[in-house]
Amino acid sequence: MGTSFKSSSREVKDLSGLWVFRADKSPDRNQGFDEAWYKSRLEQTGPVIDMPVPASYNDITQDYTLRDFIGWVWYEREVVVPTRWIADEGTRVVLRVGSAHYYSVVWVNGVKVTEHEGGHLPFEAEIGSLIRKDPTMLCRITIAVNNTLTLQTLPPGTIQHMTDRTMYPDGFFVQNIYFDFFNYAGIHRPVLLYTTPKAYVDDITVVTDFSDNTGLVRYKVSVQGAAPATLKVTLVDKDGHCVVSSSEPSGVLKVVDVKLWWPYLMHDTPGYLYSMEVRQRTYEDVYTLPVGIRRVNVTSTQFLINNKPFYFHGVNKHEDSDIRGKGLDWPLIVKDFNLLKWLGANSFRTSHYPYAEEILQMCDRHGIVVIDECPGVGIKDIRSFGNTSLAHHLDVMDELVRRDKNHPSVVMWSVANEPAAEMPPAENYFKTLIKYTKALDPTRPVTYITDSNYARDRGAPYVDVICVNSYFSWYHDPGHVEVIPIQLHTQFENWFGKYEKPIIQSEYGADVVSGLHSDPPMMFTEEYQKVVLQNYHDVFDQKRKQYVIGELIWNFADFMTAQGVTRVVGNKKGIFTRQRQPKAAAFILKERYWRLANETGRLPPWTKYPCSL
Repeated sequence: MGTSFKSSSREVKDLSGLWVFRADKSPDRNQGFDEAWYKSRLEQTGPVIDMPVPASYNDITQDYTLRDFIGWVWYEREVVVPTRWIADEGTRVVLRVGSAHYYSVVWVNGVKVTEHEGGHLPFEAEIGSLIRKDPTMLCRITIAVNNTLTLQTLPPGTIQHMTDRTMYPDGFFVQNIYFDFFNYAGIHRPVLLYTTPKAYVDDITVVTDFSDNTGLVRYKVSVQGAAPATLKVTLVDKDGHCVVSSSEPSGVLKVVDVKLWWPYLMHDTPGYLYSMEVRQRTYEDVYTLPVGIRRVNVTSTQFLINNKPFYFHGVNKHEDSDIRGKGLDWPLIVKDFNLLKWLGANSFRTSHYPYAEEILQMCDRHGIVVIDECPGVGIKDIRSFGNTSLAHHLDVMDELVRRDKNHPSVVMWSVANEPAAEMPPAENYFKTLIKYTKALDPTRPVTYITDSNYARDRGAPYVDVICVNSYFSWYHDPGHVEVIPIQLHTQFENWFGKYEKPIIQSEYGADVVSGLHSDPPMMFTEEYQKVVLQNYHDVFDQKRKQYVIGELIWNFADFMTAQGVTRVVGNKKGIFTRQRQPKAAAFILKERYWRLANETGRLPPWTKYPCSL
């Protein structure tokens, strides 16, 4: 449903700030469970340090062993719960964790309340009965988080133990990963306490469409704790006027003279949102949901939003920044949206995992189109295509769709990035996964991101849009930009010729050390990145008149990776530095994206020039 917990019937206590922290550095990483650290204050178990939440813990201290730590870490916070929350037996009190990497166990006052597998998505537990046992006690919240990756997790990984004592110390092991970004860990998004009445709105599903100038809002409201529920559903426009209402738990709201939700640079009022207020009258619960009315369709050659061709000119991103790692950071979020709009980008892909709900809410308001990707990155080992992995992958898609289904900015689900789709088990795996995702949400197309050979890709027949990553003249034929036009043309013709589905160039680019120059251009210089982009763009301009429906640069900004001989303090393919300063390529893309937007002929005068929020 989203994160709009505040309403006239609900209260929120944000637990962001300093928590007590301890990493379990015992050889088997299990000392915390063996000694039941959750039963007492964490500082009574041994040395503790301060740790900010939300943030990754890796870059906070000067301890190099913590930066690359694998295993259980423990967080604790003591909270004063408002007296009225405890006194009112009819008030539900819910503990909600926005995201923790990757496996979490949560206790309140020493009692286990929930556990959750997987990062990037929220989980919660009702704790009212626990905190009412002794109203004089502080509410002590303990969260143990484990970032270990196995062949059955998303993303997958393996643990390798080094047993040669002539080479490695006792107990030495490493986490092997199959993805190119740093394995940041910790509690990455806010931890909240929030209240609802005993009977409350549990879920809302909204599907929108339109006919002529009438908007159609199909909705279904789920209520827990009261049956039958007495509801009032009201749709309000931006000016606060009620446009339609209903007293049914499900139905269709018809909006006369509808204002559609349009992408940025596609209309003079992009990101138009109505507000749906759902009022559960029995116990007076109120929930408000932003609603953007729009339609998404895919043909064999086009991607249509509101029946008009939409061309993705955007970026790939990462939740990544100095010090805080993947921790939610509002200044960074707003800065990035200013840069996106300055750039003339109309879209991005949440590579390679679901981003914070707060980011999607910004996309809804500003008309930035999103390809919403699950954490299925690095599925390279044949053992990761088994039934256990598939069952977890289905659970993740279920959580992702439930969380993000009502965002108008989300126009497509991506179920994986660069899997080993040529392996025989991949066909049934992705056939099942894509079919399941479409059943969860029949209104949006489904894709995954491929870099496999078009003739051997076993998942491609089941997707709605082909998304292709390629790095010609970088990982292939390095230094030879003259091969790009030939190889890119061949790539597009092969994929479309076999599958007859629209294609997005979902990644392309080159590493650049900011400020490094060379003429003639050489790899890692700003000039080389520019000439790589220009060669790709020439082919895009030919193919977008046929069946190519988008181009997403890799990457929006430099980001951290594991240490290795091919990475100099991270991946440098950003058109902005990690500190969000532009490289030369940013100006190449800015000129291109604004030209693409202006070519549509649908821009009002004020968008002829870049603007800020």
